[in-house]
Amino acid sequence: MKTFSAKAHEIERKWWVIDAKDQVLGQVAVAAANLLRGKNKTSFTPHVDTGDFVVVINAEQVRLTGKKETDKTYTSFSGFVGGHKSTNPERMRQKHPELMVEKAVRGMIPHNRLGRSIYTKLNVYKGGSHPHEAQQPKPYALAY
Repeated sequence: MKTFSAKAHEIERKWWVIDAKDQVLGQVAVAAANLLRGKNKTSFTPHVDTGDFVVVINAEQVRLTGKKETDKTYTSFSGFVGGHKSTNPERMRQKHPELMVEKAVRGMIPHNRLGRSIYTKLNVYKGGSHPHEAQQPKPYALAY
């Protein structure tokens, strides 16, 4: 027997839409990360990008459990002296609600060249509409 190894140019990619309205942030991120990575496919190969394209809509209406809405902090560092910034989900939801979903998904994919190429297939929008109708994305129902 030979071990099957997928080639990147042979992969058939689909488009999926995840509606994040009233869904838990972590569950949306897990579903998106698994679709982006291609873990739901039988042709999954760990070192090859076998995943699909994912569109997440209604990012501003995603739900956080427990006291995360007030206690959680998002931090960033520019690399310069005094370049530490921190914010909470309440402020982030007002300014850039799509960043909450993007950061959660980014933490769930590999932190290397493969992960950076996988991350480019993620599209997050704060409203209920998106400009990817021409790709005919299918709705993805969360199993939770």
